[in-house]
Amino acid sequence: MTFTTHFSHCSTSCNDNSKLFSSSSRSSPAIHYRFSGSRRLCRYRINSANGNPLKALPSLPISESAADYDYDDNVETGDSHSTLSITVVGASGDLAKKKIFPALFALYYEDWLPQNFRVFGYARTKMTDEELRNMISRTLTCRVDKREDCEQKMNNFLGRCFYQAGQYSSEEHFAELDTKLKEKEGGKSSNRLFYLSIPPNIFVDVVRCASLRASSATGWTRVIVEKPFGRDSESSAELTKCLKQYLTEEQIFRIDHYLGKELVENLSVLRFSNRVFEPLWSRDYIRNVQLIFSEDFGTEGRGGYFDNYGIIRDIMQNHLLQILTLFAMETPVSLDAEDIRNEKVKVLRSMKTLQLEDVTLGQYKGFSKGGKLYPGYTDDPTVPKDSITPTFAAAALFINNARWDGVPFLMKAGKALHTKRAEIRVQFRHVPGNLYKRNFGTDLDKATNELVLRVQPDEAIYLKINNKVPGLGMRLDRSDLNLLYKARYNSREIPDAYERLLLDAIEGERRLFIRSDELDAAWALFSPMLKELEEKRIVPELYPYGSRGPVGAHYLAAKHDVRWGDLSGDDS
Repeated sequence: MTFTTHFSHCSTSCNDNSKLFSSSSRSSPAIHYRFSGSRRLCRYRINSANGNPLKALPSLPISESAADYDYDDNVETGDSHSTLSITVVGASGDLAKKKIFPALFALYYEDWLPQNFRVFGYARTKMTDEELRNMISRTLTCRVDKREDCEQKMNNFLGRCFYQAGQYSSEEHFAELDTKLKEKEGGKSSNRLFYLSIPPNIFVDVVRCASLRASSATGWTRVIVEKPFGRDSESSAELTKCLKQYLTEEQIFRIDHYLGKELVENLSVLRFSNRVFEPLWSRDYIRNVQLIFSEDFGTEGRGGYFDNYGIIRDIMQNHLLQILTLFAMETPVSLDAEDIRNEKVKVLRSMKTLQLEDVTLGQYKGFSKGGKLYPGYTDDPTVPKDSITPTFAAAALFINNARWDGVPFLMKAGKALHTKRAEIRVQFRHVPGNLYKRNFGTDLDKATNELVLRVQPDEAIYLKINNKVPGLGMRLDRSDLNLLYKARYNSREIPDAYERLLLDAIEGERRLFIRSDELDAAWALFSPMLKELEEKRIVPELYPYGSRGPVGAHYLAAKHDVRWGDLSGDDS
């Protein structure tokens, strides 16, 4: 099934009074608290080199009011005067089952959620509370540790989960949801979070119905919106306009789950808290920056959805571009969400609009290996046989400011490639008058220092340096200074990106969510090229399933005097 970006019930006649959701207050500080027994602990903690908390900064109790309880449908939730109701709209879908409910359980298991919370599923599928719990239970795992009885924690969490069936465009059904929410909230002040795990063509219907019939009258109401945020500048602006008839900007949390990845979160820390990197972070020392995303599988049943968007809209315009802005932005005034997002917008507004000649496209074709046949993109029964939607794209982007003038930022994203990875690669300039250049021969790229942040899999940060091989001769080797997360932090489980982003939305922390002007600036970079691409019906270059992608990507890199770092053969 193909989803089109069409927004109904959007009228220009709405005024400020039509924003019916309760406004939320200014973003809370970037220090969150954890509920553990009767102790509320600080979320962010400074550790010493051995990984233990510094003794000068103990996790002191802030409040003694929270306590652990076992919950079921009829148990009161303590003395707190407020409740949190999280409604997952589209609860029967894959995203909800595989990501959202497990993330909520992980937060509960680790005591990150407030004392009085409930989780509600809403979808068209007819289902009872018990059937929802059975569905959710199949994807829950106590993956963090075994300090508490896993089964008991699961039962406690599932006892807080409820279901309401209804149509997405029915105000009557959302009124029924509101009745159920109020029943479980027990007359306390209520905060409500709606997660829209649904196709974009019904975003506005759901927001309209929820705002009219199911918003909180006594606390805040927030809405998490999943990508895609339109298909181009026009459709994105229309979606934003329609949502803002019912929501304020402060209530809209546009989620890009890649911003919740541990290594992406660490990018700013690496740069702004380490003196050694900041002086190098400019055109004076950096030759190029590469943002690489590859998957070793195809559309896998998502062909109908994917064919309407393609790899550029699905990955480049959001995931990779967001990472680029965090990498390239100037030092923000503070860690406040608006200060960080202001700097990201400045980067986007400084960028040169992407041109078709700086883009290479590809589409994977069927391939047989070891007696196994791997199907091509158009072999997917949900994809038109004559589809020219790209499953691979490489692009060169440029930032026209004093720090980055002339430095190519190369993006590469593709499906059905030889490996699964997501990484940022920073290639530094050659050493002027290198005394050891004869040891490298004519291939100076072998002498290039390279900083790599591997987002997935096996999170790592490593710096490629030149080193003398032990022995009597003068033989140089390229070695890694390596921070492999699973080795350094072997006792710590890296949280899923959805856990971090859900917690931030609950706390009102917006720095990892996308603001509307940021979204407009991002689409302005890509929309003209996408329009030209579709008008001219550019046919992508075919590449075999499981290969390294189309040859055109190498020509594009060579045009800008760049060699792809992930194809060097000496990668970690």
